[in-house]
Amino acid sequence: MPKPHPRNGWTVRELHERTGAAKSSIIRWTSEPRADYLARANEKRERVRALRAKGLSMRAIAAEIGCSVGTVHRYVKEAQDV
Repeated sequence: MPKPHPRNGWTVRELHERTGAAKSSIIRWTSEPRADYLARANEKRERVRALRAKGLSMRAIAAEIGCSVGTVHRYVKEAQDV
């Protein structure tokens, strides 16, 4: 599958209005393959677990990884439920 094109901060609607291309086509052209997305998400989950095991707070982990505290909380909760 070809590499996705970046949207460079543009929303699907903005690109649709500027180019006239169908929204579904824009999504298909700019989305990364599901396997790549899931691999990246699992790497983030593992990093959260490792940082939490080192004793970092959820806020510190969120700042380190660049995601919300809620996301970190969800990842920690998922790890506890397994």
